[in-house]
Amino acid sequence: MSLASIPESSFPSASSVRFAPPRTHRDDGAAADDVRWYAEFPIGWLRMHAEDGLVVALTGVTAAEAASPPPGGAALDEAPFRRLLRELRQYFDGRLETFTTPIVLRGTPFQSSVWRALLALPFGAVVTYRDVATTVGQPAAVRAVGAANGRNPIGVIVPCHRVIGSDKSLTGYSGGIDRKAALLALEKEAIEKTRRRPLTKARK
Repeated sequence: MSLASIPESSFPSASSVRFAPPRTHRDDGAAADDVRWYAEFPIGWLRMHAEDGLVVALTGVTAAEAASPPPGGAALDEAPFRRLLRELRQYFDGRLETFTTPIVLRGTPFQSSVWRALLALPFGAVVTYRDVATTVGQPAAVRAVGAANGRNPIGVIVPCHRVIGSDKSLTGYSGGIDRKAALLALEKEAIEKTRRRPLTKARK
């Protein structure tokens, strides 16, 4: 599948995604706006991280990590993640394709270009790392694309699981190959059911 053929309507709302440079340092201790929450889904436990009321990370963790206090003394509060939790439940139920939860992606210009390309991937689509490298204008930078894919801080919403190896292998997923396979299988099954059950549009 060529990313160039993806319609502009596949992108999340521009107002829901912001790009920013990576943080170079943090003050000692957690900031007052540093909030975490943990929730269990069909692929396992996910840790949510918000700053200034915006989601900055969504990563897979073990049950033991989810039961531990959040790192750095960050606050533990479900409130900033209510929309995200609702949308994740709809996604894992096969009823949501595009997220509207406001997010901030912090990375280098190259990483941001890769994440923009990932955000353009439609629900259920699968492309290769070489496809993404070509899309961002650096066809020889396949390994760099893989590295940027692995540094994606917001899994599921920024669908790095939809990128596979040139040999069709499920490789290079920081959340674990089992989770990657489960996400792709979930989306495939949801597409197969689309004719029988319409997808839910995310509520704002």
